[in-house]
Amino acid sequence: MEIGNVTSVEGFILLGITDIPDLQIFFFMIFLVFYLFNLLGNLCIVLLITIDQSLHKPMYFFLGNLSFLDFFYSTTTVPKMLSGLLIGDKRISFIGCIAQLHFFHFLGSTEALLLTSMSYDRYVAICNPLRYHVLMGRTSCIQLAFSSWLIGFLYSLLETIITFRLPYCNRRQVRHFYCDIKPVIKLSCANTKQTELLVSGIFAVVAVSTFSLIIVSYMFIGRHLLNIPSRHDRRKAFSTCTSHITVVFLYIGTALFMYLGPTTENSLEQDRMSAILVTVITPAVNPLIYTLRNKEVSISLQRLLARK
Repeated sequence: MEIGNVTSVEGFILLGITDIPDLQIFFFMIFLVFYLFNLLGNLCIVLLITIDQSLHKPMYFFLGNLSFLDFFYSTTTVPKMLSGLLIGDKRISFIGCIAQLHFFHFLGSTEALLLTSMSYDRYVAICNPLRYHVLMGRTSCIQLAFSSWLIGFLYSLLETIITFRLPYCNRRQVRHFYCDIKPVIKLSCANTKQTELLVSGIFAVVAVSTFSLIIVSYMFIGRHLLNIPSRHDRRKAFSTCTSHITVVFLYIGTALFMYLGPTTENSLEQDRMSAILVTVITPAVNPLIYTLRNKEVSISLQRLLARK
């Protein structure tokens, strides 16, 4: 099969996390629990925000988008990893590899952009509360969410096209548990230095700009909080941001570490460990972070359980 100047190749083999049978069973059980917790927790938040009128606010609109995204984000990689750990089937077709890489980066970049939109929402709510319902009306929220999904899709499409226009020959073993840009590019039989610089540059534009916008938002929030005389009011205002800040550093911080460094044998190994945090652990703990640190979500969940 050919895409661009891609040499005919049937598929790849994902090396996964480990070849030791006992560890494979151990990791399978651990990651299955995280995956099920991810699906249950994020589905619960989406349903809760949908059916509870008190949560029909901009902040929870973005949280619902984030949970919906996390639900599918892990699904692009974790089921295939679990299959490899349990039954040893580590093969993935060429088209399957393209699809996995595309959707992983599509959903991943969209999450970073949604987190940026959420930081803007917190900035307006704290620094400009009187105009909050005007600036963060239904239309504005939909436009911000739609822009996040659209930019994420276009970014991922560009990265996918660049990656799979390279020629792939006989090397088939991907040093990862899913098809990611850096380990896949390493399998090309062409000189990939320029391609690696290009994909890193495009990633840097998206990741650094989103992270910078979040930092700027919180600089304005911090400055505004310092002007609030009441310590109780400062703590109350900042408490609405702590869940978001935690997720930002867990997700975007790890992503920056993974994709902005040089591609070496050691870095690929480190990336594989970091990817477990991004794809398995973070999506599973996000619902816990938001429910434990958010009174409205906790109260809504208690009401729903009491009603049942």
